[in-house]
Amino acid sequence: MSQLLHTMIRVVNLEKSIHFYTQIMGMKLLRKSENSEYRYTLAFVGFDDESTGSAVIELTHNWDTDSYEQGNAFGHLAIGEENIYARCKAIENAGGKIVRAPGPVAGGSTEIAFVEDPDGYKIELIQMSSAQKGLG
Repeated sequence: MSQLLHTMIRVVNLEKSIHFYTQIMGMKLLRKSENSEYRYTLAFVGFDDESTGSAVIELTHNWDTDSYEQGNAFGHLAIGEENIYARCKAIENAGGKIVRAPGPVAGGSTEIAFVEDPDGYKIELIQMSSAQKGLG
């Protein structure tokens, strides 16, 4: 059976991004590899390893790049949370940036919030009780 393994995003400051995803979002640094010939480092973060069926995020740091344009096609990453209200408070207390306070979506009952990582990528937090009903 096929499985979604990871989503790759390019980051400007790898250590700052690893700190955000591990210390603020609560993920684990699963592995890190450096390629000095082609001047990049990859760091994989997630709540669990891909071997468990969990999807992870590949943080790609190209050593000679100091900025990226995100464009307008990418939307966000989504993470299910047991309590988005408490999670947002913990993220704020840890220095994270909440860009949409927790609450129901416009015109619906699914409860969401949005966080922004150091590179400006948006992360949607979805109340698991809502996610288990099916989103759409």
